[in-house]
Amino acid sequence: MGCVALTGCGAFEGGLFKPKERAAEAPQTAEARATTTAAAPPAGANTADTLDTTSDEERQKAVADAGSAGGETDLGVTIASLGAVSEPGIWMKTPLVKAQARGRVEFPEKGTKVAVDLLPLDAEPGAGSRLSLAAMRLLEADLTSLPEVRVYRTE
Repeated sequence: MGCVALTGCGAFEGGLFKPKERAAEAPQTAEARATTTAAAPPAGANTADTLDTTSDEERQKAVADAGSAGGETDLGVTIASLGAVSEPGIWMKTPLVKAQARGRVEFPEKGTKVAVDLLPLDAEPGAGSRLSLAAMRLLEADLTSLPEVRVYRTE
């Protein structure tokens, strides 16, 4: 018996051959996210270290800011995958928000957490979320895994 692996199936609704109408996602430039000034990776970047262009200061701030800030809203649990590695910053695209917001993500398996920009993802709430390369690394999640994380809105 054979096995077929499909990727990117979240873009389809009602089967593989019926494309889902997708709304435009939030802008994905560094300017659209107030928490990072990371540049796009250089041409030819092909390792996690060269693709992750966030600065040491940005990474330290994201970890420090992940402490409970009070007044936050628990948005729930989601399965996260690695987002586009060419998109710089510390972010999560998720159907758990309808507008861009600040938030934090906790990875209970490792006991890690990180402050992120929450960006809307046009998908059903159970469809999963996408984490930036920098966020996955800060959470200490295996880049090829699908970690279960808890998401909070902090603003």
